[in-house]
Amino acid sequence: MTTGKIRILIIDDEELIVWSLTKQLEKEGYELSQALSGDVGYSLFLKESPEIVILDNKMPGLDGIQVLRKIKSHSPDTIVIFMTAYSSIDTAVESMKLGAYDYINKPIEIEELKILLQRALEKNRIEKEVSEHRRELKEKYGFNSIIGATSQIDTLLNTIRKIANSEANMVLVQGESGTGKELVARAIHYESNRNDQPFVAINCAALPETLLESELFGYEQGAFTDAKRMKKGQFELSGKGTILLDEIGEISTHMQVKLLRLLETRQVMRLGGTKPIEINSRIIAATNRNLEEALKEGAFRQDLYYRLKVINIEIPPLRERSQDISLLVRYFIDKYNKEFGKSVELVDPAAEKAMMQYGWPGNVRELRNVIERVLLLENDPIIKLNHLPDRKSVV
Repeated sequence: MTTGKIRILIIDDEELIVWSLTKQLEKEGYELSQALSGDVGYSLFLKESPEIVILDNKMPGLDGIQVLRKIKSHSPDTIVIFMTAYSSIDTAVESMKLGAYDYINKPIEIEELKILLQRALEKNRIEKEVSEHRRELKEKYGFNSIIGATSQIDTLLNTIRKIANSEANMVLVQGESGTGKELVARAIHYESNRNDQPFVAINCAALPETLLESELFGYEQGAFTDAKRMKKGQFELSGKGTILLDEIGEISTHMQVKLLRLLETRQVMRLGGTKPIEINSRIIAATNRNLEEALKEGAFRQDLYYRLKVINIEIPPLRERSQDISLLVRYFIDKYNKEFGKSVELVDPAAEKAMMQYGWPGNVRELRNVIERVLLLENDPIIKLNHLPDRKSVV
């Protein structure tokens, strides 16, 4: 029995069937409405917005397929269960293509219908949870997560909007440590049509070469001593989503060769494998290293550099957009007020001046850490100069 009042609309020109289904389903806790024609049924649907429609096919006026089209055009998430007394496979298939959850043949077996309704509601619940989760991720990591009002940030946002909506499958993001390279990569992903696919982030500098290779490309069982079973690499697991290769400037020459081949062929070979695997993900490479200097030093391959740099994003350091500091401070105060249950409202002018004049070598990450530390350790509703760490370096 259902616990909530789920609304069901039955549209069928056979009064006995409508009456019988209404009585049976009311016992299950559903709230029922009825219509004896397609035209009346669709009008009632617009008025009541039921979660479920049980829809007959053969009716005078608008038939079931016509009503289904109109319902799905108006409300794609509405669950529609299609009824047919004619066991018409063609009509049933058409109804499924148009968005019906399922179909059921007349005469209706009530137990079969109950199970169908429960399954449809569970599927709908899961889809809503997934949709809400995606909405939350987009809100957290989308364009709104990039804080700033300077021309540099306007330019950055315009660029990543174009990239997110494009078919570009290779992007290079460059910027000093702490400027927000991963934030930009996530914004590109969650604002794109790939946002229902995985976002995978790999820090290339954090793993030794052998482990990085197996992590990225995967391996077949027996490829090396500890390869007890086959493992897919992160390029495979990212599917049609996005893979972020952070600190790309730190990878070895050997890995540079393998990555260049992957970028050229859009294929990956597991360690110990013999069959190439197609790669469909968008690859975003990020680095805080000056790659042109690395080219001169012979530490980075020229062919890989130019292959990566087809679409290039440069994130400005915080010292070059000091007008954004006040906005960022306010943003982080609001964030940590919520997280820590604090009520900091103001920044003392002396403290604000010190933060505006400081060079912020750690960029936005350093500023965030400073505000987080102050709100954790201090109980004053005003951030004061003596609250700031290492004031001599700040001023």
